[in-house]
Amino acid sequence: MCQLLGQVIYSAVRNPRGYWGDTLEEMYSLLRLCFWPATLSMAGFGFLICVMGVGLLTLLGANNRMGAFWVMADIREIAAFMVGMVVAGVIGTSITADLGARKVREELDALKVLGMDPIRMLVIPRVIATAVMCALLNCLTSFVGVLVGLLAVRALAGTTNGAYIDSMSHNLYAADVWGAELKTLLAGLLIGVICSYKGLNAGGGPEGVGRAVNQAVVTSFAMVWVLNFFFNAIAQGLNPNLLTQR
Repeated sequence: MCQLLGQVIYSAVRNPRGYWGDTLEEMYSLLRLCFWPATLSMAGFGFLICVMGVGLLTLLGANNRMGAFWVMADIREIAAFMVGMVVAGVIGTSITADLGARKVREELDALKVLGMDPIRMLVIPRVIATAVMCALLNCLTSFVGVLVGLLAVRALAGTTNGAYIDSMSHNLYAADVWGAELKTLLAGLLIGVICSYKGLNAGGGPEGVGRAVNQAVVTSFAMVWVLNFFFNAIAQGLNPNLLTQR
């Protein structure tokens, strides 16, 4: 898997031409398939976390701190997590299934015989598209999360929109935004590489392709969790201000 990641990066950087048309098509397909699942998932799960946050802050008499709580919950954690889960479940499965089917039908071997590079033709566009669109979808889910928090504050917290926005603006740092974008970019890169690797190494006919898809999704979910944990730990260590609620 690490070897495939190295091959993708080396081939893409060494000759950055010839795959951008396919990459744009993959990006459009990813946006079309993931827009509503990401939006609705973030709205539903985000509102649940908002309800829990409002209940806790109400007990503490700190309703006006909902914005600070939501910066920590939405921007740093939930939005990126939702993007990773949706993209792995929707796009990761299709990548593994397509490459696995090609592997079983020996299409990849045929491409090599014809002098074509399957990684450059089939893997690089999908990995780049997955990484870039994960970062862009994070902007969408973060925005949806902010709106959900605004609605929850108005409906449940008994405080004003101004207090919510003021608390959020005082606790939102540039490191939060750029860190979330970088984290989802890396998550998309991992998802693309993992799912491509499982597809390229599928075997055993249709049953083997099904097993490869299952393994790809489970591995992608686990790696998104691991990446989220270590990335946040490193980011908070390098930026102690992120640990301070103002």
